Amino acid sequence: MSAETLGERASRTAAGVHVDTSGTGPPIVLLHGFALHGGLFAPLASELASHYRVHVVDLPGHGWSGTVEPFDLASFASTIDRALADVREPLTVLGWSLGGQVAMQWAVARPARVRRLILVASTPSFIAREGWPRGVPQTSLARFGDELSTAYALTLRRFLTLQVRGSDEGRRTLTELRERLLERGEPSREALRAALALVTDNDLRPLLARVRARTLVIAGDRDVLVPLESTRALAMALPDAVHRTIVGAAHAPFLSHPAAFRAALEGFIDE
Repeated sequence: MSAETLGERASRTAAGVHVDTSGTGPPIVLLHGFALHGGLFAPLASELASHYRVHVVDLPGHGWSGTVEPFDLASFASTIDRALADVREPLTVLGWSLGGQVAMQWAVARPARVRRLILVASTPSFIAREGWPRGVPQTSLARFGDELSTAYALTLRRFLTLQVRGSDEGRRTLTELRERLLERGEPSREALRAALALVTDNDLRPLLARVRARTLVIAGDRDVLVPLESTRALAMALPDAVHRTIVGAAHAPFLSHPAAFRAALEGFIDE
């Protein structure tokens, strides 16, 4: 393990996973979405650090983290768990999009360790399938994968545009996403293809009844990637969950609507 510490801030790599840590107080872990990295959480992490010990993780194969084998949610969860083995207190885990699926898998695997979940713009299944019409068509994701292979940078920029489409703060949020996209280097195309396979294949509906963590589901009412009806169905399927909608937000409400997002956390995160 290597560490670089300045006051209450530290960056380290453990079990191949890069973690940025800041603040003091109860621990909260932030897990980002597909093709991105933990740096996108910088504004939120800075605000939370005044009351919490914030651990911002680069998912395996993303940012400054190494990859894992097998490249699946269970391996993601167990590797991140090992990387944070020195954090002894029960965890609150905030997962955005794909990070939310990792968080749910982690909560099922380690129920005594993951006590609370905050699922942001996440879903048990990103694609539409039998019994779940609330996702994007599988053909759309397949086409996206083909485009990644032939026009990598352009395709990722278009993907970022989708994340803010419909948001009333879309332009400003898109600028921030694009500025931070490559600040930790280009993710490998192999890792992106493997992560896209995760997004395509994952169907966590059979897992939901086993999530015992108290859960807050947050969604933007203008999200075109994870529709509002999907997050509402997720909250209803979880044993102990509440749902909060951020009006005017799309897929990245913590960036586009930081005050409303923080208000949605209040009460729940301090329970």
